[in-house]
Amino acid sequence: MNYHAAKAFILDKLERELSDVLTYHGLHHTLDVLHVAEELCYLEKISPYETILVKTAALFHDSGFTVSGNEHERLGCQLAKLHLPVYGYTPSEIRRICGMIMATKIPQSPNNELEQILCDADLDYLGRDDFYDIGNTLFEELRANEVLQTEEAWNKLQVKFLSAHQFFTNTAKKRRAIRKKSYLNELKRLVATY
Repeated sequence: MNYHAAKAFILDKLERELSDVLTYHGLHHTLDVLHVAEELCYLEKISPYETILVKTAALFHDSGFTVSGNEHERLGCQLAKLHLPVYGYTPSEIRRICGMIMATKIPQSPNNELEQILCDADLDYLGRDDFYDIGNTLFEELRANEVLQTEEAWNKLQVKFLSAHQFFTNTAKKRRAIRKKSYLNELKRLVATY
């Protein structure tokens, strides 16, 4: 596996091909997920070999947006299957990477520890200080794509989403669950005023 070459390839592709409308699902999000995934692998004591698989999945998890926003996880898997063999990834490794990518589809459905790590890395911001800032970039993106228009609709969606969401790894639960719950309570109070 030539992880560094695969990383250089996909980051270049994302930088060139992602739409400017993707204020949330941009290159910055992929880099954030990569950083958090690496932290979680370290804190959850994942082997160096499996950490590379998780980091590769983090890099490719939203690459499908270079093709379409619809079914972007499936499209990201297609890109992984197409390009990762060039960098020495085996069919078995690519299957595991695709499993991680598909697990991030909402509602998240991880089946193993590595999939749990990528899911938690993908939505780590839900329990961080930058929750509202990052949330606003997602609201902008959804509004630009005419998924929803008003702040009221957005806040109702956030309450529904946060209520249904759960962190999977012990590390993410410890680091993020309490803060996420406080954001949910703030938003519930706000939505109750509508």
